Amino acid sequence: MAVSLRCFLSSGKKAVSALRGRGFHRSAPAAVQVTVRDALNQAMDEELERDERVFLLGEEVAQYDGAYKVSRGLWKKYGDKRIIDTPISEMGFAGIAVGAAMAGLRPICEFMTFNFSMQAIDQVINSAAKTYYMSAGLQPVPIVFRGPNGASAGVAAQHSQCFAAWYAHCPGLKVVSPWNSEDAKGLLKAAIRDNNPVVFLENELMYGVPFEMSEECQSKDFTIPIGKAKVERQGNHVTLVSHSRFVGHCLDAAVVLAKEGIECEVINMRTIRPMDVEAIEASVMKTNHLVTVEGGWPQFGVGAEICARIMEGPAFNYLDAPVTRVTGVDIPMPYAKILEDNSLPQIKDIIFSVKKTLNI
Repeated sequence: MAVSLRCFLSSGKKAVSALRGRGFHRSAPAAVQVTVRDALNQAMDEELERDERVFLLGEEVAQYDGAYKVSRGLWKKYGDKRIIDTPISEMGFAGIAVGAAMAGLRPICEFMTFNFSMQAIDQVINSAAKTYYMSAGLQPVPIVFRGPNGASAGVAAQHSQCFAAWYAHCPGLKVVSPWNSEDAKGLLKAAIRDNNPVVFLENELMYGVPFEMSEECQSKDFTIPIGKAKVERQGNHVTLVSHSRFVGHCLDAAVVLAKEGIECEVINMRTIRPMDVEAIEASVMKTNHLVTVEGGWPQFGVGAEICARIMEGPAFNYLDAPVTRVTGVDIPMPYAKILEDNSLPQIKDIIFSVKKTLNI
């Protein structure tokens, strides 16, 4: 009996030691689904907590939790001094924000929509963008102007404009246009920490869209450098360059085209100014074809600037066909849904332009 017990115990020890020595496969932590709205909220929350100079002001950002609930919970957490409801006077509160930035604070100025930023464009351009240069580098203006940009749904011409090209035209501003939750969080945190005025162009239709966010992206130290594009999909036949909501359209078109043997490389610009021309050039040198996609108007737009930069640079000699632009239609946005749909780039338009560029 004693001998058999010793044998049993001995075999048990060997089994345990074998298990300890075995290298178990450890999968990476599962990514979490986070909406763009919540990613923006996290970014502001973390930066408000990190730096007491940061504060948020705008229409309905405090007690109402924001018109789109992007600032949900921040007023209850940080109070009236740091989450400030303003009157409906964009020129007034944008001017207050710029003055606060000149005095050493780091304001986040929310426009309920960037269409209303036209009421404050003198503060954005003449006061925020030019002061650092005009003071010979003595007076920085660390401010973020943020809010929804571009066409929403059913709000007609006065509320459906893309301001990417408007603000990117002005030296002294940085202009950021995120697509997914990772972009939204990482770029907004970088914008708040930047010592220059940053125009941060969100999209109303993307607020409720969930995206996977890795453990790294959920870190309080996570930022995305301003001025760097991201290749969202590798390909070797044609380059698709886009920003904001239409990056998703490009990826959807790429899936359809892949079934026909056409591999699209999709570039998410992330930043409009400074533009990551090197990333676009590198892709064009590989694919030899370029299609730009944006929701704004065609004349003097983001796609037009990309065309010019490619023509003036080393990638021009690698093109096997002219660059094609897919843009919003050159009209004020109609109210009727069927006309609205036909005024903005659709997936079918991207597919058509890719095939046209490839002469298929």
